[in-house]
Amino acid sequence: MTTAELSPFDHRMAVFDSDDGFLAAALPFLGEGLGTSGEPPPVAIAAPHNLDLLRDALGPDAKDVACIPHTDWYTGSAANAIAQAAAYLTAHAGPGGRIHLVMEPVWSGRAGRSARETTEWIRYEALANLLFAPVSTTALCAYDTRTAGPAVVAAARRTHPETEVYEDPLRLVAELDAVPLPLPPAGALPLAEPHAAAVQSWAVARGLPAADAELFAAAVAESAAALAPLGGAALLWGEAPACVCELRSVRRLDDPLAGYVPPASAGPEPGPGLWYARQVCAYVDIRDDARGATVRLQYA
Repeated sequence: MTTAELSPFDHRMAVFDSDDGFLAAALPFLGEGLGTSGEPPPVAIAAPHNLDLLRDALGPDAKDVACIPHTDWYTGSAANAIAQAAAYLTAHAGPGGRIHLVMEPVWSGRAGRSARETTEWIRYEALANLLFAPVSTTALCAYDTRTAGPAVVAAARRTHPETEVYEDPLRLVAELDAVPLPLPPAGALPLAEPHAAAVQSWAVARGLPAADAELFAAAVAESAAALAPLGGAALLWGEAPACVCELRSVRRLDDPLAGYVPPASAGPEPGPGLWYARQVCAYVDIRDDARGATVRLQYA
């Protein structure tokens, strides 16, 4: 047994193309967690097939590893995954966040279903280096090339500090945000005051179920409050489920973590508004320019 000193977030990456390759990466990593004195049992968040492989390979030690199907963990957006990880560490990690986690995203599901969605998950991998920097968690991100394509793996390498192509997270996020947002459609509805009731009524008329419309409207209203003062009318467009609202603030945000850090209490931006919006909406795009910030929320 070894006793490890508390250390910063250890963000590793394993790339494999076979069942044997997965085991070759995961087993020593889990053994490292099992052999660290005073640390809670390690966790494997992976495809059900890979969890079965681990249980068979671990034998009696399997009882000391928490196994979670990755479809139960990665159930929504990248921002939801951040919230899930933060909540799990709070509930289960040792002092300072000590725990070993194998983490395999669902690249055959939401994370890999479009170039835009993949971009959001690469952003998540980059920002994890900042969001979890204060904790002593050790994470091994598992990339199966049978489900994650070459472009995904190449981009992910840029988000893991141990690789030879690692990029500073702020630089990488700035690169992602350098892509301009598409212009709003000519038929977008201007709304001088984005009150929740007005947005909800519009969203229902565009086909969102009442419960979803209420969530979307609350996300818009919360974001508008966090971004105040606004620099003009809000714009609404789209059809269910892809209802969109664009807000403009007269001030820049200049914070790549805006809305990713859970608020400790109500207060100025970045506060509960953008955190709530990121948890509710599929996409929250933020672009700063000389006039302030543009924030675009898309429900699904």
